[in-house]
Amino acid sequence: MRKKIRLSFSDRLFYVTDYALLLFCGLVVLFPMLHVIAQSLSDPQSVMTGRVLIWPRNFTLDTFQMILKNRLITTGYLNTLLYASAGTVINLIVTILCAYPLSRNDFAGRNIFMLIFAFTMLFGGGMIPTYIIIRSLGLLNSRWVMLLPGAMAVWNMILARTFFQNTIPKEMYESAELDGAGDTAVLLKIVLPLSAPILAVLTLFYAVGHWNSYFDGMMYLRSLNLYNIQLILRIALSDINYLIAQTGNMAQVERAMMVAEASKYVIIVISMLPVLIIYPFVQRYFIKGIMIGALKG
Repeated sequence: MRKKIRLSFSDRLFYVTDYALLLFCGLVVLFPMLHVIAQSLSDPQSVMTGRVLIWPRNFTLDTFQMILKNRLITTGYLNTLLYASAGTVINLIVTILCAYPLSRNDFAGRNIFMLIFAFTMLFGGGMIPTYIIIRSLGLLNSRWVMLLPGAMAVWNMILARTFFQNTIPKEMYESAELDGAGDTAVLLKIVLPLSAPILAVLTLFYAVGHWNSYFDGMMYLRSLNLYNIQLILRIALSDINYLIAQTGNMAQVERAMMVAEASKYVIIVISMLPVLIIYPFVQRYFIKGIMIGALKG
């Protein structure tokens, strides 16, 4: 027979308070999301009059159809998928190739390299020098400008380096070297198979960063067929506001304002939907990877 441990009054009070606080925090996060989704699925008139809370009123997909009919929306999505997938692969390769040697105690000069990398986290040349360098390299108005300049985030490299140091036993390195394995074989056959949590964390960080990338495209891209979804959606909103400004009939102005208000919520849903779909699959790795190396024992 299992015996239950009797909790003291203070323990019960702690658990009740803890669950109440977590429930409150969950509602604070969940409510805005449900509100935005409900607004995007409601009739524009209901949205404009403020009658939608967390449940759609006069359910309709007309606003979605209006936004997605634009060919630039499809182009922006394809570009964003390309930037996010190719960019994340480049990020992972560069980050791992940098973090692995810096995690090895037998790598000469690793502290000097770490100081150099840390320096770049604190000091930068600024917007104009960066623009001049990118222009000199011939990357302006090309897909590479969305992939190469941010090929590695130093903070993510430090996370990967810490994970390798605290998770991979040095005895495994020594055993592999005795068997004649080189650094490439050790990295591919030992380190990477044991590093699924941190790889999932880095993939999530980099993919979300590419998906939400807005400023780089606005600065360095000129062709509409190279724009990502964030820039395309900004153009869509600007076009709606322009139509409102150019409309003379008051009834049409009112209708255009309602459509514009509903379109804002549709655009938010379109932007966040892929991340919401991907995150549950990497969430368990994300928690494990971000916590490993936080404490030393």
